Amino acid sequence: MRDAVSDRLERARAAAADSGLDGLLITPGAALRYLTGYDALPLERLTCLVVPVDDAPTLLVPELEEPAARTAVEGADAVTITPWRETEDPVQRAAAMLAGARRVGLDDEIWAEKVLRLRAAMPDTEQVRAGPVVSPLRIRKSADEVDSLRVAGAAIDRVHARMAEWLRPGRREADVARDLAEAIVQEGHRRVDFVIVASGPNAASPHHESGERVVRAADPVVVDIGGTTPDGYCSDETRTYAVGEPGDDFRAAYEALQRAQEAAVRAVAPGVPAAAIDAAARDVLTEAGLGEYFVHRLGHGIGVETHEEPYIMAGNSAGVEKDMAFSIEPGFYVPQRHGARIEDIVLVTDDGAERLNLRPRDLAVLPA
Repeated sequence: MRDAVSDRLERARAAAADSGLDGLLITPGAALRYLTGYDALPLERLTCLVVPVDDAPTLLVPELEEPAARTAVEGADAVTITPWRETEDPVQRAAAMLAGARRVGLDDEIWAEKVLRLRAAMPDTEQVRAGPVVSPLRIRKSADEVDSLRVAGAAIDRVHARMAEWLRPGRREADVARDLAEAIVQEGHRRVDFVIVASGPNAASPHHESGERVVRAADPVVVDIGGTTPDGYCSDETRTYAVGEPGDDFRAAYEALQRAQEAAVRAVAPGVPAAAIDAAARDVLTEAGLGEYFVHRLGHGIGVETHEEPYIMAGNSAGVEKDMAFSIEPGFYVPQRHGARIEDIVLVTDDGAERLNLRPRDLAVLPA
């Protein structure tokens, strides 16, 4: 990680300079994790990575957080850790490190309260979003990041492989979700990021919150789960199950969904517009009479965040590039009836796509 931190910080400085910025102010969140490896708590006390384009970066941390920060960035000589005491004003200290700056980039996840204080402390400095500078650094994955995403993909595959342990008639969605959350950690994640168990008509809600509904025989059930591994990379995988044989109409719709997902994966190659990949799936579902029920974009990038650039959707004409990683997750959601989704993370290769999730995509019919 030491070499990665040095490389990422140097690229961030160069990108900031190329964007006409004099520096960056990065607070707890995905950008700070990416640039330093420090998964800092967002607190009322300011933690801020100050990155001048013409000087070494400094990680300004509350004194009581200094041990955690040093442990997280141990060996990373490219950044200096500077603690501040309770009686000091850290905003003024951060501002002083960029004294004379005409234009700086503020972290996209910075709290509004801190934005207003920084504006007051730097009245002559234009403050803009740092996201357009930092996000492009993260969009193509290094070899180490690809390895981390493969590990994350295998870990969440192992959870889906155990679904028959928990998903059966008579159990509440919330009970199944609780078991899944435990398994996500057991199978190699540091933390659980989300668990969706959507049964029967609840499957028509893409972001259903697992609740009191009891799973019934013949229910289709959408299970969308993900977490973060110890090295900070995310998993995200959706499979659709049936608890006992579903109706013929659902099976026919699900087969169209499989064809749509496969068509989108086959469409991936360097230079292909994100919108064209989305259209490859959407066209199949439209032909099957399900187009109006596919209500979200096809996919999202993944890395140190579950959702990050690139976004695979209509209107995004940018071509995907080698070493980008993103989800391919078409779905259909018929109100008051049922729904289904198939989601894999894929990596753009020299001439196509490598799936990082390897569980079967056929409708998994579990015992009723």
